[in-house]
Amino acid sequence: MMMTIADVIKQLIDAHDEGKDVNLNKIKTRTAAKYGLSAQPRLVDIIAAVPPQYRKVLVPKLKAKPIRTASGIAVVAVMCKPHRCPHINFTGNICVYCPGGPDSDFEYSTQSYTGYEPTSMRAIRARYDPYLQTRHRVEQLKQLGHTIDKVEFIVMGGTFMALPEEYRDYFIRNLHDALSGHTSNNVAEAVNLLIVPESCIIWMFTVKITLVSLNFSGESPDLFSSFSFIDGYFFKLIFLFNWGSVSCRDIPMPLVTSGVEHGNLRELALARMKDLGTECRDVRTREVGIQEIHHKVRPYQVELVRRDYVANGGWETFLSYEDPEQDILIGLLRLRKCSEDTFRPELKGGVSIVRELHVYGSVVPVSSRDPSKFQHQGFGMLLMEEAERIAKEEHGSWKIAVISGVGTRDYYRKIGYGLEGPYMVKRLD
Repeated sequence: MMMTIADVIKQLIDAHDEGKDVNLNKIKTRTAAKYGLSAQPRLVDIIAAVPPQYRKVLVPKLKAKPIRTASGIAVVAVMCKPHRCPHINFTGNICVYCPGGPDSDFEYSTQSYTGYEPTSMRAIRARYDPYLQTRHRVEQLKQLGHTIDKVEFIVMGGTFMALPEEYRDYFIRNLHDALSGHTSNNVAEAVNLLIVPESCIIWMFTVKITLVSLNFSGESPDLFSSFSFIDGYFFKLIFLFNWGSVSCRDIPMPLVTSGVEHGNLRELALARMKDLGTECRDVRTREVGIQEIHHKVRPYQVELVRRDYVANGGWETFLSYEDPEQDILIGLLRLRKCSEDTFRPELKGGVSIVRELHVYGSVVPVSSRDPSKFQHQGFGMLLMEEAERIAKEEHGSWKIAVISGVGTRDYYRKIGYGLEGPYMVKRLD
């Protein structure tokens, strides 16, 4: 096997030196047959054997599932331990359609999950240890050729906020420790948290949570058929504002007893739209990394686009750098003028807030540059400058705040921001 891997790498190096494109599967099949092997060498073994001087040019070409980091970050999903649904305290039972949890047929799974989802199976193998879940997943992504300098956590597993605060602190602290390699005594990592929150907003700020996903459930007794569900999903994708995004809950299809018969609903909806001559314009579809992987297109003429709208009684501004002709999104910024009703003292008295800043495309390591990619090319800086101008001249704000993860605070410090409470802030006067 070692001779086979060495031969594969030699062919890849020769092709690179000659400027030729290669089909990795053909090379692996041909080389395995040459050495009389019944199976091809594994991709992770090939990546691990690439010589150091060629890693920078070869590993990106060998990367498995490039979609994993096409949005500019490596997403690591982890699960908390199985715990009883808090609804039992009020209703005596869980929601009828909710799988998982200690009281279900999938008793070793977390609430609302079956234990057969990829994230669930990784969590079960790690016995729901947050440190091991993180280390195993990060190492797996690294072996597959992905850059893991920028990590976003998604904490899954029912109502996380219903768990004791001591466990929550332990869980999030271990996520941080798994990345840093140190053992800490406090919570200091910003994460994206997939939860059903109750009255725990202050605690979320304390542990640097930057995003909350709200789950709403309908009470209609009628189940969707596959056809009607695709139609509904398709309807959302058509009429969704181009500053929003659609996500779909995943249940392993062998465990579905009735209703939806297909698991790839987004793919089916996009195919239906193509048949009818319409296009999906949500954020996910328009991302530059997704467009490059799926359609092999890159932006040609990039310009700043501004969209203003009212949401939840407030003034929102969506700034983005896009190629309008090809409808490709490179980076976005969500700016809001804070209302007087805000409960955070840092946001009172004429303050604007940047709710999200994101530049898409394949991950570029921190403090590095790659002219063929879009991160670290100044798009984020330009978006922040325009947001500051709008906040000062149009909102009349004297201060601008940013919801920032711990890992991005140094970026904001370089452009004049300082830490105030959970936010990075800058005076505009």
